[in-house]
Amino acid sequence: MSQTHQTINPANGEVIDTYELATDEQALQAVADSHAAFLEWRKTSFEQRASILREIARQLRANKDEYVALMTREMGKPISQGGDEIELCAAICEYTADNGADALADEERELEGGRALVSYQPIGVILGIQPWNFPFYQVIRYSIANIMAGNTVLLKHAPNVWGAAVEIEKLFVEAGLPENVFKTLLIGADQVDQLIEHDYVRGVTLTGSTRAGSAVAAKAGEQLKKSVLELGSNDAFLVLDDADIDRAVEACTNGRLYNNGQTCVAAKRFIVVDSVYAAFREKFIEKMRRIEYGDPTDPDTTLGPIARDDLRDTLHDLVKRSVEAGATRVFGGEIPEGPGYFYPSTVLEDVKPGMPAYDDELFGPVASLIRVADEDEAIRIANDSRYGLGGGIFSKDEKRAINIARDLFDTGMVNINGYRVAQPQLPFGGVKDSGYGREHGGFGIKEFVNAKSVMIVD
Repeated sequence: MSQTHQTINPANGEVIDTYELATDEQALQAVADSHAAFLEWRKTSFEQRASILREIARQLRANKDEYVALMTREMGKPISQGGDEIELCAAICEYTADNGADALADEERELEGGRALVSYQPIGVILGIQPWNFPFYQVIRYSIANIMAGNTVLLKHAPNVWGAAVEIEKLFVEAGLPENVFKTLLIGADQVDQLIEHDYVRGVTLTGSTRAGSAVAAKAGEQLKKSVLELGSNDAFLVLDDADIDRAVEACTNGRLYNNGQTCVAAKRFIVVDSVYAAFREKFIEKMRRIEYGDPTDPDTTLGPIARDDLRDTLHDLVKRSVEAGATRVFGGEIPEGPGYFYPSTVLEDVKPGMPAYDDELFGPVASLIRVADEDEAIRIANDSRYGLGGGIFSKDEKRAINIARDLFDTGMVNINGYRVAQPQLPFGGVKDSGYGREHGGFGIKEFVNAKSVMIVD
């Protein structure tokens, strides 16, 4: 008997669609089909691959309104923000098309008594396990680089955005990608291990929780297969004594609430030095308090629903446990009545080690205010985390901020005097429990290739 899964609109709790899960046999056949496609795809030229990537970018923009509406319907992204995600996807396709051939070009190296080449060759089928919070971007991020490198790609997407998963495969095929070079698998988490164990699957990349990443990395390691992990974080944003307070408040509010607060590199812990704490606190609280949740299909809505009811329950539990441990709930922090999985803009103060708001990732519109004596304490607390994905610094002394970001901030990415998410030309990834490996910027395209030495003796 076949199994089914329903996608649910988080703004009203209504069923969107029903999907039939693939059987184990169908999933394993997809692996075999992907490997067969790889044997031909690896023979194509960079020019052929780049041409298809540019067409994917064109079709992403042509169908933008449809994709944005789908994201809003499936995971509650405010409709005013979805266009940015699609534009980022298109930009990644174009950047990879423009720069992929150079990144993967053979390199000449010296060799005594001859010469040598380093060649970057594709390795086969790459399995991607992706989350729901950026349902198009997360897929484009890993798949486009691997397709350009000559690999083929399988996608196990989060079940609550299976509509997006189906549309992405359709988009790739319509843009000219040969059948089975990219394949969406509608499977459950319990079916993943058999795919990682399959001889044809040569690498695994996952974006998700630390728990999921640990499990996938263990299975991949057991099979001696490479993995790339982009996991959670509780990014610290430092407001130093010479910060432009208005600018910091604007960026920190956006960084906390963007995508309904459900972003790996969201601003989550706000570490503010004592001399400017009162000024920052007053303006930040005033701005956060003004943000009201609402219908994500309304272009004026800034804050939509949490993507699933269980995720809202988890978020609320972390808030309650933080308050029980001594944090002050300035406002928010209550589950509202009515349909949908909404959660209000929330500010917690007096946040200290041992509280979930300090130690863990609160995946939603909840800000943690932490008051510190000076810059040294700010840096220490920023790094006092098992995570290390992103972060931020606000200071009018740009040189000072750059030195802190480069030399002292133990993360993969740092914003200075603003808030930005992923950029096609820059590496994306973290350290510590935020994972390993990099995507974007010419780095991701070499994660799953064979750097092969060719020695030619005279």
